[in-house]
Amino acid sequence: MKDRKPQPGGDVGELGDISPELFREQLRWLADWIADYRENIGQRRISPNDEPGAIIARLDAAAPERAASLDEIFAEVERVIVPGVAHWAHPQFMSYFGCTTTSPGILAEMITGALNVNAMTWRTSPAATELETLVLDWLRQWLGLPNEFSGVVYDTASISTMHALATAREQAAPNTRKLGLSGRNLPAFRIYTSNQAHSSVEKGAIAIGIGEDNVQRVPIDAGFRLDVSALRKMIASDLGKNFKPLAVVATVGTTSTASVDPIPEIVQVCQEHKMWLHIDGAYGAGLALLPECKWVTAGWSEADSIVINPHKMLFVPLDFSALYLRDIGRLRRLFALMPEYLHLRDAVGAEINYMDYGVQLGRRFRALKAWVVWRAFGREGLAARIRHHLRLAKLLADWVRDDERFELSAPVVMGVVCFRFKADDDDKKIDMINSKIVEHINASGRAYLTQTKLHGRTVMRIGLGNILTTEQHLRNVWGLIQLTAGEITGRADWPQSASR
Repeated sequence: MKDRKPQPGGDVGELGDISPELFREQLRWLADWIADYRENIGQRRISPNDEPGAIIARLDAAAPERAASLDEIFAEVERVIVPGVAHWAHPQFMSYFGCTTTSPGILAEMITGALNVNAMTWRTSPAATELETLVLDWLRQWLGLPNEFSGVVYDTASISTMHALATAREQAAPNTRKLGLSGRNLPAFRIYTSNQAHSSVEKGAIAIGIGEDNVQRVPIDAGFRLDVSALRKMIASDLGKNFKPLAVVATVGTTSTASVDPIPEIVQVCQEHKMWLHIDGAYGAGLALLPECKWVTAGWSEADSIVINPHKMLFVPLDFSALYLRDIGRLRRLFALMPEYLHLRDAVGAEINYMDYGVQLGRRFRALKAWVVWRAFGREGLAARIRHHLRLAKLLADWVRDDERFELSAPVVMGVVCFRFKADDDDKKIDMINSKIVEHINASGRAYLTQTKLHGRTVMRIGLGNILTTEQHLRNVWGLIQLTAGEITGRADWPQSASR
């Protein structure tokens, strides 16, 4: 922190903000702090080992009555807050999906915070509305979606999927917007998705009144993709029980393995039964930016809706989720309301009011950070970094194959590798060892992994997507996995592979 004597009563004036001079001083200091944090993040431990409640215990429990100086506040940020977070931008954080940080993204977030506009209508912020329309069309082009698809920005894919399913429900049960579901003698609707799909499908079903139990989890094939023959059997069985098939949620980049469901075949099923097809491409749809990976877009043009999270593979800071619908007017007809206090008497008639496309009224200026990042990198720059992560994933897969103590647990399709330690005959013991490897590594603060279950067995999972991660960082983590496996099994004498 700067060596500046805290001001009695804090830095904020009696009835105003801090002075322009102090604001500039703090901005300069904060810019240096952010740059230092970004440059030296690899030297930090990744996550704390604190127990729940430890952070609160280090902070004042009483609500502040008197003002504190910014120096005092930022000193507490550095002393308590920063050590208390998991540093997702650390180059050896290889958990979940890469929610990466870029320098242009940080700069854009600072501008967004300064502007602090509400992008609910065109009139309340013309630039925010039109920039959202622009970046959504850029992304639509990159994804290869036809012109009849239009989009809207939400925070996360969970919210995007909920809105898509609500639109599907309105199409299958017209006037639900006005009348609701109860007392209308409607059939019980069914939603189908693979047993590898994200839990947001159930949450969406809960939110729109379909119900968690009416989400049918479809078995998978050997590649962890939705089994279309099993889907057909489920639908036939449900029809015989007077259920109404409503929608299929197909996944491009499942959470555990990044597998891709056979969408062209699923399209046929949906067309036969007049079902809505929603594609959850929150993670994997970004692969479409690579010309050599256009295979991933097969069937997309026939879908009713698709979601992608640019805050995963496309380097936009959290949070930014884009939902595209064929004929987005269906979404607007479901959610548009115009109370008198929002009536736009001076509207020109051709504007887009994004508040009409969902439950949210107040909306952040999320489009600015996407516009800045994508202009700063260009499609070619984004694609080059995605290729780098794909190369690292294949390299790790090779290292796993070369070490007889480990085995791959799923095909490597994107920047996700699932593997397990196998050097024992007892499956339960192997599960325990794999789980302990992850727990010990995460507790060390030197790397961060996740674990998942595949075919009932515990496996380790590495997700690559951080723009700061190099091959050496991956070598460091793989060596740590090998070393930890030896320590846990009492075989520290095991030779480490040449990959280290």
